Amino acid sequence: MRDIDLKTLRLFVAVCDHRNIARAADEAHIEPSAISKRIAQLEADLGVPLLSRSRRGVEPTGAGIAMLEHARNVLFTLERIGNDVAAFGGGLRGRVSVCASASAIAEALLDDIAAFMREPGNANIRVDVEERLSSDLVRQLREGAASVGVCWDNVDLQGLQHRPYRRDRLALAVHPDHPLATEPHLNFEATLAYEHVGLLPSTAVHIMLQRAAASAGKTLSYRVIVSSFDAAFRVVAAGLGISVVPVEVAATYQAVFGVKVIPLVDAWAERRFVVCFKGFDLLQPAAQRMVEHLTSRARAE
Repeated sequence: MRDIDLKTLRLFVAVCDHRNIARAADEAHIEPSAISKRIAQLEADLGVPLLSRSRRGVEPTGAGIAMLEHARNVLFTLERIGNDVAAFGGGLRGRVSVCASASAIAEALLDDIAAFMREPGNANIRVDVEERLSSDLVRQLREGAASVGVCWDNVDLQGLQHRPYRRDRLALAVHPDHPLATEPHLNFEATLAYEHVGLLPSTAVHIMLQRAAASAGKTLSYRVIVSSFDAAFRVVAAGLGISVVPVEVAATYQAVFGVKVIPLVDAWAERRFVVCFKGFDLLQPAAQRMVEHLTSRARAE
């Protein structure tokens, strides 16, 4: 197959967006026949039809839909490359891509990153933050799709370097009228007689709680599964269940939703987060500076 030129990709995307070759040609200031010729050549090179043509316009075929997705990804990546490289000409010293677990983002990470960006020496550093499951986060770091990760230290960090970050403690969020609401502290086993509100089964905390229940010889019953701590607190406030949450996150929601938060005294309820990366020497200077900043914040804690 011949190399696909970028102009053909852009024109193909425009045709799919407009569902009309003539309108795409007007937008690109070229003749419709020129677009038709390019797409016909692309179809010949690939050996499959990409567009279904009719009097009302065009529609991408199954192969065309797959091609459209890849074309958008290629054009987006090239745009990012151009922007990132051009930014160095304006004094920008780098871009740091950070992947973090939901717990890390819900707690202190965003405040720590904001403090990093407020420092005068970091004014020209851009930071991208994405939420990822811990297992996905680790895989992205290994594959080089992200620079820095922040997650719980109980995940498999093989092949990565890591440094200590902050700690947190898990607690139980309950409705004020719940039978456990008067307890000053709890063992997790005491909560297993009641229905829980949990995070998605793929999250690290869900897996940990299942293991803790199994160690106690009991099962953990979920009435509701939610995708965020915000949703968990709303369900607890509605009196539909209890939920294991980080104390630091609870401080934000407790007053808003009027729930009670009871610390768990189990040893595993105190968690350590880590800042991880493929190799410190492999990081760009901006990412190295971010790692140093996050670990210094943890030492200050």
